[in-house]
Amino acid sequence: NLAPEPGSGTWLPNLAPELGSGTWLPNLAPEPGSGTWLPNLAPGPGSGTWLRNLAPASDKSDGCVRRCDCPKPSLPPMLRNHFAVALVAIVAIGAFTAPALSTAQVPVPAIAKAPNATPIPPDSYPAYVRRTPATDATILKIWDEGMLRSQALPLAQVLLDSIGSRLTGSPSMERAQDWLVATYTKWGVPVRQEKYGTWNSWKRGAAFAQIVAPRSKPLEATMMSWSGNTGGQWVEGGVVVLQPYNSLAEFEAWLPSVKGKIVLASAPRYSCRMPDQISLFGTPDGIRELNDAQNYLAAAFGGMTQLVDSFYTRVKQSGAIAVFENNWANYPGIERVFGSPRNSALPTFDVGCEDYSMLFRLASLNQGPRVRLMVESEFLGERPVFNVIGEIKGSAKPNEYVVLSAHFDSWEGHSGATDNATGSITMLEAMRILKTVYPNPKRTILVGHWSGEEQGINGSGSFAEDHPEIAAGLQFTFNQDNGTGRIVSMGPSIFPENGPRLAKYLSAIPSEITQWIRMQQPAAYSSGSDHVSWLCRGAPALNLNALSWDYSYTTWHTNRDSFDKIVPEDLRNNATLAAMLAYMASEDPERSSRVLMSPMPNVPGTTTPQVVPGCAAPLRSSMGYRR
Repeated sequence: NLAPEPGSGTWLPNLAPELGSGTWLPNLAPEPGSGTWLPNLAPGPGSGTWLRNLAPASDKSDGCVRRCDCPKPSLPPMLRNHFAVALVAIVAIGAFTAPALSTAQVPVPAIAKAPNATPIPPDSYPAYVRRTPATDATILKIWDEGMLRSQALPLAQVLLDSIGSRLTGSPSMERAQDWLVATYTKWGVPVRQEKYGTWNSWKRGAAFAQIVAPRSKPLEATMMSWSGNTGGQWVEGGVVVLQPYNSLAEFEAWLPSVKGKIVLASAPRYSCRMPDQISLFGTPDGIRELNDAQNYLAAAFGGMTQLVDSFYTRVKQSGAIAVFENNWANYPGIERVFGSPRNSALPTFDVGCEDYSMLFRLASLNQGPRVRLMVESEFLGERPVFNVIGEIKGSAKPNEYVVLSAHFDSWEGHSGATDNATGSITMLEAMRILKTVYPNPKRTILVGHWSGEEQGINGSGSFAEDHPEIAAGLQFTFNQDNGTGRIVSMGPSIFPENGPRLAKYLSAIPSEITQWIRMQQPAAYSSGSDHVSWLCRGAPALNLNALSWDYSYTTWHTNRDSFDKIVPEDLRNNATLAAMLAYMASEDPERSSRVLMSPMPNVPGTTTPQVVPGCAAPLRSSMGYRR
């Protein structure tokens, strides 16, 4: 293990082993003696890690450089120093600086890495991965600004911890957009909010639910977006299971049973164990029986709240107190939390898998469950909704455009970190970098922080519809919307001639970034994010595809999508890459291609070639929205 000379820095002790072993992180920079105290996870009372703030003026190690068994220092206001936030975040994620192996440690068995989680081997580098250092002066300046002076993590901390989730049309979204405008203004980047319509504005308040009979226990429950409320009062009632129905007549025959009750409207889980755990330990017969039973329940209850458009209103009118649902994400404690203005008629909760299934069993077996709950929420009516657009005007070709794209809205299970604050911060930080080192681009560089993506790609769709001149003059749109991971693939989509062009851009970029990127072949039209608003208009747009980090099950739309899920080094990497791509696209002496693949791939399972569909009309108000 490292044993530096006494001086300023941070000593990270190893978690279990030999006393004194650990990793030395030298300090970077401020006030003498300031820092953050992290108590150790296991060992002796008072032991821990002193994270000193950057660049102390003198050595205040107090004997804590080699061993962290000193008295606990007073905790300074950590969040005043964004570098301290970065250090704490890195430690929380598992410390990307691996501890040296001491003789007291047992080596951890190697774990197979996920696809694309390792760089391309040097002997297999494609032509676009440099074998020599980058030489372009602006690329090198972007590297220094983005990798050595990154602001990405402190920006993310403010957005996610202080502002939080950003439901379309909500006061929290408005507050987040005001913060974006203030941030760009501070940097000298021209910025504007463009109205594209109105949306049902809703404000979240406090919400609690507890089972009170036949036992007492708080429920793991999250109020769904646009939930109704109890007027700030506690209410209590029994529990009834929704009877699956096939017709309106069957639904209406069941409705009288909901009076004074909480309705369970989703299928329960027979087991809330992870599927991988069941596969590892279950018997073939047991697994088959469990899957058959679960599939039967899923089929019986699937779509029951959708079959009757006025489901929530009808159960409210029939005397129901609340509706509980469950949308489990295959891991203990992780739920996908959605909502709709449709469920505004009465309180609606997503209830955790274990608690929801318990309530279902108790109600189904007539064991008298009763639930007490209180919900506060506020409906603010249809209010204007906006996109935030930043712009660095082109000096030579101002009517040609490079667009950095990421949706800014989120669901509300937690903070919307990986969907899509990481994409938004990537593009925000990329614009800061560009304004600092490339303030006079040849083409106009726009950044679009879109609203309304989660309700149907409405923000970017409206912007593209309102600005045909941008679609006509578009060089490239670079969109990011699939989590915190390092960007590991991209491709020309339906415009094959742009493949070599993108490879040329990458060939100017340091191999520390490009060695991770697998270029995709031309591919069929893809949808699902804001790049589609440009593709459907025949304009070049592509996704910057990130490494998964189990995005689909761990964070996507879940109650665990929080700041700590961000991977700091990957966020820095992605913002730097986005700035470099924008620079290369701006400087390109030629226009990008709009020649479509020919022939287009077939529609899966058919011999019919795909076509580029027309652009769907974006929703300009919540009146037509149905989830």
